[in-house]
Amino acid sequence: MPLLLPLWPVPMPRCHCLRYLGAALLLGLAPGGSTSAQDMQRVRKTVAYLASPKLHGRGYVQHGDRKAADYIRRRFSALKLEPLAANYLQPFQLPVNTFPGKLQLRVGKQALRVGEDFIAEPHSGSGTLRGPAVLLDTLIFTDEQAGYRFLADSLRGRILVLRQRDAERIRTLPAAFERHLASAAARIVLVPDKLTASVSGQQASQVRLQVLASRWPKPAALGTAVSLDVVAKLEPAYTTHNVVGMVRGSVQPDSFLVVSAHYDHLGRMGKRAYFPGANDNASGTAMLLELAAYYAEHRPRYSIAFLAFGAEEAGLVGSRHFVQQPLVPLGNIRFLLNLDLEGTGQAGTTVVNGRLHEREYQLLLRLNQQGSHLPDVAPRGRAANSDHYPFSEAGVPAFFVYLRGTPTHYHDVHDRAATLPLTGFQGMFKLAAAFLNRLQRCL
Repeated sequence: MPLLLPLWPVPMPRCHCLRYLGAALLLGLAPGGSTSAQDMQRVRKTVAYLASPKLHGRGYVQHGDRKAADYIRRRFSALKLEPLAANYLQPFQLPVNTFPGKLQLRVGKQALRVGEDFIAEPHSGSGTLRGPAVLLDTLIFTDEQAGYRFLADSLRGRILVLRQRDAERIRTLPAAFERHLASAAARIVLVPDKLTASVSGQQASQVRLQVLASRWPKPAALGTAVSLDVVAKLEPAYTTHNVVGMVRGSVQPDSFLVVSAHYDHLGRMGKRAYFPGANDNASGTAMLLELAAYYAEHRPRYSIAFLAFGAEEAGLVGSRHFVQQPLVPLGNIRFLLNLDLEGTGQAGTTVVNGRLHEREYQLLLRLNQQGSHLPDVAPRGRAANSDHYPFSEAGVPAFFVYLRGTPTHYHDVHDRAATLPLTGFQGMFKLAAAFLNRLQRCL
């Protein structure tokens, strides 16, 4: 059964600076204490394992998410963190569309590569189709008669091809045009720059693919036969987990700091392609584990909860579930630090909510200037772009910090451990530890 925490009806005072400053110095928690990452070789091994084919992109095909959660659970156990739930796991369910089987596309005699040349849109349905590609007539945007002809022409059983900007422009037309597009058997969108995958909890009745425009035949060849075979499976109630542990505080155990990171990613797409997610977010998970190791050895004054969230890519599902079913009282959380995209850093870090919590942001700036950890610490306003957001909306003060730099691979098959520089990892680790240590004293 879950660990039963004591109930605290009255929040404790946030800090008593002078009383505990000597203890903080003895524990190495004051500025100038040793807060270096224990082992960058270990960090690289963590990122490499989480981003490896063994974990299938930490998605929902072949239970890659559960393999990742079990790895984090074992790391928590080895550090002797206190579990916040039975076996460190807080289960929850979500609907998710997956691509566990065939995912093939051929244009004429050319077989395109999934992940490299094309991807399935997250809500794509299944289908096996053969036939000529039909190019969307862009006159529908400027010529009323062309629009009428388009709506009168049946698309059933046909493979419709359109450019990305035209797919976006369709939304400016009456809803009848979008409904008509949905009647095609397949919709292929030609993307000019890069393929960016995501996760959906819904499934369309239509096959929907994105293809790099550079890999599609020239316009004169658009009548070339297209064959596609897509297997999509909607899981209406897939069970995944948050992995949750804590180091109990030595002085104010009922006051909490929280370190969070999501461990899930996009998983597999067909039998050949998977999304490694080295930067997003094996890097943040590795930093969470390094901070857990540090505080397991340097017991803090406040309790620190380490929350590895599942299903962030599906819409912050794991963190929303935690906020709805909290395992520590939300009112007792002094601050939450969310770690996501921690694998670069040549340009510094951005602090989401930095403009909302000015006092804590100024503290980060001062600590960075004192320690020369990162080249820049830039503030940003409110954004619903990672797992800090449900906490912020529930009134918990929170930052989401991410590193800026290169490479910029995002939600694609190129986000690999081998090309992730981890340039700012140690600097971000030191700044995060200094920040968490200082929050346990007065600002």
